Amino acid sequence: MRWIPGGTFAMGSEDFYPEERPVHRVSVDGLWMDEKPVTAAEFRRFVRETGYVTVAERPLDPEDYPDADPDLLVPGSLVFRKTSGPVNLDDYRNWWEYVPGTYWKRPGGKGTTINGRDTHPVTHVAHEDAEAYAAWAGKVLPTEAEWEHAARGGFDGAVFAWGDEHFPDGKPMANTWQGEFPWQNLKLDGYEGTSPVGSFPSNGYGLYDMTGNVWEWTSDWYVPRHPDEAPSPCCVPANPRVTSPDQSYNPGQPGEHIPRKVIKGGSHLCAPNYCLRYRPSARQPQTIDTSMAHLGFRCVVRN
Repeated sequence: MRWIPGGTFAMGSEDFYPEERPVHRVSVDGLWMDEKPVTAAEFRRFVRETGYVTVAERPLDPEDYPDADPDLLVPGSLVFRKTSGPVNLDDYRNWWEYVPGTYWKRPGGKGTTINGRDTHPVTHVAHEDAEAYAAWAGKVLPTEAEWEHAARGGFDGAVFAWGDEHFPDGKPMANTWQGEFPWQNLKLDGYEGTSPVGSFPSNGYGLYDMTGNVWEWTSDWYVPRHPDEAPSPCCVPANPRVTSPDQSYNPGQPGEHIPRKVIKGGSHLCAPNYCLRYRPSARQPQTIDTSMAHLGFRCVVRN
């Protein structure tokens, strides 16, 4: 783990997606954070020692999915499928497929394995799974503010975790998608899927893969926008967190009854033409029951 000094920073961004607004100053205490995302090998040890069964491996309750075909309600997870050409980017079903039998140990479904991928981030973990691992390890999941402060690495206000330039000196600084998503991956960073943790330079706090590679769970419930700036410097929020799920639901959409948590950092599937979210300020909601091929986590310890 790495020590992340406390401080006050400008959270959010006015320059990209609406949910990142407004920029507002917050303070967080110092804490210890995992240097890298939790790996497949680390998660395997947790499962072996505890017998834990992830959400993706459990039977589904038809009452939780009233609009679904009961025959399709079998354990599984969401797997990315690269398309053969350009598609409508308004419909994620063009590249995401629910594959029965997929879970952290079988990341592409039956017949696939994580063998040889011990140092890759664990994926296909729902929020409950991440919390269970954290508790076993004597840790917790970070709040959104803690995560963003750590990801910035001391570069307050910079676009990326390493500064303002996308590819400094032509060098990729994170595992992201180069080319036109979801069909053309130029692999300028050397990877098509996840990469071994620590494959790219660390940020100013010595943390690896804070952006790109896999999205990471936080402990905060999602709200569609940040709170407004405090009226004066004396009132800067300290260690803010969102503890109520009330604003996290997505009415009128599939899974509207399932609350959502904030995920941070973007992933290897983030591309400028679709999801320029491999930035510290970027944020996204994720239903707590969902596990995916580009979603992992890391933990913290507070003093």
